[in-house]
Amino acid sequence: MTLVQLKHLIELANSGSFSRSALKLHLTQPALSRSIKTLEGELGQALFDRIGRKNELTPFGLHIVQRARVLVDEANELRQTSLQLQKGEIGQLRIGMGSGPGAMLMTPLLMLMAQEHPQAHIDISRGSTTLLVQALRDRLLDALVLDIRSLQPATDLKVEALQEMVGTFMCRKQHPLAKKRSVTFEMLQAYPIASTPLSDEVARLLMERFGAGAHPDVLVNLRCEEISSLLEVARHSNTVVLTIRAAAPDLVELPLSPALNVNARFGLVTIAARTEVSLLSKVRALMGRVLKDTQ
Repeated sequence: MTLVQLKHLIELANSGSFSRSALKLHLTQPALSRSIKTLEGELGQALFDRIGRKNELTPFGLHIVQRARVLVDEANELRQTSLQLQKGEIGQLRIGMGSGPGAMLMTPLLMLMAQEHPQAHIDISRGSTTLLVQALRDRLLDALVLDIRSLQPATDLKVEALQEMVGTFMCRKQHPLAKKRSVTFEMLQAYPIASTPLSDEVARLLMERFGAGAHPDVLVNLRCEEISSLLEVARHSNTVVLTIRAAAPDLVELPLSPALNVNARFGLVTIAARTEVSLLSKVRALMGRVLKDTQ
């Protein structure tokens, strides 16, 4: 039994005529007759009483055609759903975001989904790289947006580097260091330093530039996963925050000497062997538009 046979059944039930139904279905009359006979053979009972030129449904046929209409309608809906999923109009996206990209991307992504894909469902999770990667591997998340420098290499992960952004020390405009033409590392150490957890690579670069005192365990006084909270602290105190420059255009970038020269490398992380969720293409495009340096 096929959907094509059920469609033949429905059309013949509507018209009662093999010749008219065959014409509408773009079939020969013998081909339509064979299709109906094959269906009757599979079901074990006649579907039509052939009375002169009229073909009327048997009581059994009447029941079967009602079921057939439901099945054909559901198949059409399934096909339409497939098209909508491919276009990202519906579906679900479960995505994890690290602190840096989350600060810039989360609100624009929620706005995009609300305005352009109101029938879709999106769940955003925030947390440490370790916890997010484990959730991805447990199939609790479909993808991650992270600073991929914090990611341990693994064969089961597909990593797509998309944007590189400048990292820097920043403070509020009223900060004592804000008007300085040049700021040394020693001057920086006189104030609280805030940062999200830093990767081993960034820690190594900091120590190469400024010595052992620049190790994050020594340097950073205020540390949490949410960069937005740290930025608020910097806006209302003399705290200096280490962050991507574009995350806080209202803060002042300190002219550190020697220069920091550390970039965040934001990327999309998925399970290598898993088919990509269609809505992920929207995230990829949005990252290209939103994750840009301000200078």
